[in-house]
Amino acid sequence: MSANHSNVEECVRESLLRYFQDLDGETPDGMYDMLVRLVEKPLLEVVMRQADNNQSRAAEWLGLNRNTLRKKLTLHNLL
Repeated sequence: MSANHSNVEECVRESLLRYFQDLDGETPDGMYDMLVRLVEKPLLEVVMRQADNNQSRAAEWLGLNRNTLRKKLTLHNLL
């Protein structure tokens, strides 16, 4: 794994540990969907910017079908 991947992984790990600390004993709910939404939006924003808003190129880079990318962009109000 490259250093960049390790940095992102560590950032997520630290954020999750802080999340549990902030819960202060409360039971978490819907963590998976919450985390996917929180990571997916900035991912889509950055990739679309780097792809000059070319959805076909961005979909290819992400390994997604173009229609799936459009649905995700709409979900995050990025169109």
